[in-house]
Amino acid sequence: MFTPLSLAMLDRLPPAVARPSYARSDLSAGILHFGVGNFHRAHQAVYLDALFNKGLGQDFALVGAGVMAADARARDILASQDYLCCVVAQEADSAEARVTGAMIDYLEAGNAAEIIAKLSDPAIKIASMTITEGGYFINAETDRFDPAHPAIVADAAQPDAPKTVFGMLVAGLKARRDAGLAPFTVMSCDNIPHNGHVAQNAVAGLARLSDPALAEWIEANVAFPNGMVDRITPATSERERKIAAEEFGVADQWPVFCEDYIQWVLEDNFPQGRPPLEDVGVQFVEDVQPFELMKLRILNGGHAVIAYPAGLMDIHFVHEAMENPLVAAFLARIENEEIIPAVPPVPDTNLDDYFALIQRRFANPKIGDTVRRLCLDGSNRQPKFIVPTIADSLKAGGKIEGLALESALWCRYCAGVTDSGAVIDPNDPNWDALVPVATAAKTNPQAWLDMGEVYGDVGKDARFAQSFAKWLGLLWETGTAATLTRYIDTGH
Repeated sequence: MFTPLSLAMLDRLPPAVARPSYARSDLSAGILHFGVGNFHRAHQAVYLDALFNKGLGQDFALVGAGVMAADARARDILASQDYLCCVVAQEADSAEARVTGAMIDYLEAGNAAEIIAKLSDPAIKIASMTITEGGYFINAETDRFDPAHPAIVADAAQPDAPKTVFGMLVAGLKARRDAGLAPFTVMSCDNIPHNGHVAQNAVAGLARLSDPALAEWIEANVAFPNGMVDRITPATSERERKIAAEEFGVADQWPVFCEDYIQWVLEDNFPQGRPPLEDVGVQFVEDVQPFELMKLRILNGGHAVIAYPAGLMDIHFVHEAMENPLVAAFLARIENEEIIPAVPPVPDTNLDDYFALIQRRFANPKIGDTVRRLCLDGSNRQPKFIVPTIADSLKAGGKIEGLALESALWCRYCAGVTDSGAVIDPNDPNWDALVPVATAAKTNPQAWLDMGEVYGDVGKDARFAQSFAKWLGLLWETGTAATLTRYIDTGH
């Protein structure tokens, strides 16, 4: 017996499924969130739901917003079930389901007037976002906001009719300034270094193109706290919908499955107030950077390390990749010899213990995370999760052989066929541009490293280029398994 998810049906859910102890009428909107995807619903929304269950912070309920075509479908699904969501947290030997109710509305996707009006509401104290690493209009070659991006140019030309998240944030802040209202805090929840600073550069940078005085006001008055977020959350497929219904009795059109582990570290910089999230486990610190760098390099970088060899060897799930002795040994050697040595000390944290935790999390068989998801969007992820570690190691005279091999594996993957000859479907926003460069790199490896937007000065380093060329040649000549074996056995 499956119970359709809705407010009216909450009391009919199976007893084992946790549900909100608060009434929807207890809540009022305080946060507008852009990018209502799986990660947001497994992370920020879960923390807020737990807080509301304690009777705290209930004036910080979520209102969803989006600017992408897919957001319209997401809104329709969530609206049909009263914005409720079934979140299933899984470990190897356990699984627990809970229904969260922290979202109380979801604005029409892309409706700039409606979104700006809500941002103008003084009740909205925080505008948060999970818009992915590629959503911040960063020029990877300069690592700065790109004012020449066509979408930014278009919003600068029509600031009253924006189409991007940042255009809407600028318009909302302008409306509040003009009305004499205090600005909302802008909170990035994306996996990018210094995410608060990056968000500030995008918001102020866009404003500066059409209204320099507004840009100065934003820089002087708007808070952009940095934060580190962490919870492995795969995409939802029919598999997850079936498990939610058959094992937990919840008919959710868009359930979220995730690991049990969850972490959020935030700078406490919220001038207009914030929910007391420390009461549900959020860690507030003066400086997020050490935690952020640890996570981005060890976890996100580790995902990239296992992704491409697993993809080339036709491995489907991430836990299956960790069961492969070559992939697991490849990850362990790179982390211990190249990544962890490039991570500065983190308060109250043992980096070796942290990596052991990461290995257990990657190996969780219940998550169903796919290798293809980890391979996605390398052109945006490599410059953030891999290349900075290489750059630091080169400066310090450290080891880079394993990370050169990781880069060669990404290049080999982007040639579009696995070792078995299976075609790799497009898996990057820049796939059509990457494939011919990866193909050319088979005979001219430097062609790949000349992608300045990805590698910058690292691609010009002779030691790295020599190592990259060697590994790429071996991958084409002997295949992924044999190349991994050589690295694991010899380190070079």
